[in-house]
Amino acid sequence: MNTDDIRTTVKQKYGEAARQVKEGGTSCCSPTLDPAKLDPIISNLYTRHETDELPAEALAASLGCGHPTALAELRPGEVVLDLGSGGGIDVLLSAKRVGPAGQVFGLDMTDEMLALARENQAKAGVSNVEFLKGEIEQIPLPDQSVDVIISNCVINLSGEKGRVLVEAFRVLRPGGRFAVSDIVVRGFVPAEIKKNMELWAGCIAGALEEGEYRSLLAQAGFQDIAIEPTRIYRAGDAGEFLSGTGPEIEHIAHEVDGRFMSAFVRAVKPGSPVKR
Repeated sequence: MNTDDIRTTVKQKYGEAARQVKEGGTSCCSPTLDPAKLDPIISNLYTRHETDELPAEALAASLGCGHPTALAELRPGEVVLDLGSGGGIDVLLSAKRVGPAGQVFGLDMTDEMLALARENQAKAGVSNVEFLKGEIEQIPLPDQSVDVIISNCVINLSGEKGRVLVEAFRVLRPGGRFAVSDIVVRGFVPAEIKKNMELWAGCIAGALEEGEYRSLLAQAGFQDIAIEPTRIYRAGDAGEFLSGTGPEIEHIAHEVDGRFMSAFVRAVKPGSPVKR
């Protein structure tokens, strides 16, 4: 698919997820909230203490693959931007961590998700939050305006990942931190297996290989780049997507077992952080 096709597909997928949640169900990628039945990608990302303090719809709309809010080590007074904020779960958790002196922006291109996120904000009674409509490839914020960028399994959905990282670098202040969860591929994966695993892992193909991710971050200007696996997936976890796709795929699936992972991707914009 070209970039426009990818963007359209993502909007449709996540718009439908938001509509299902608002109708009282769960999202298309999260058909149940029973921890014993959740897909390995989305299960056990948040603690009961965290989710008990949030609207149920925020959790129901969660389509992430990690917990960037916790891993980013947010500090009181910081300004945070969540790329692809969806139903707002990571934005609301971040708002509590940065406190009333801080601010959190949630950026999403899907009208249905933005409406749901704003409803969740109102239910949670959180005031230091603003949800913005826009694309992560063209962030509607000024240069050097945020301290931390988080994202939860969204950058892999973009057809222009290099542009996303350049934009992230632009809006970060000197010393600002890039701290996202994403789906990453480690090592070579045959095209057909990669396509099917990505359809399972991200609802649409697009996960970067680890070395390519590092290279794009460096090209954007980031330093201190680190990619830390948080959950490694097995070919068997994606059984329904791999089954029925032909004996050849099923035969070679074991060769790429463990090469797809959720990872915490860290990087820093050079310069001295703003003193607070």
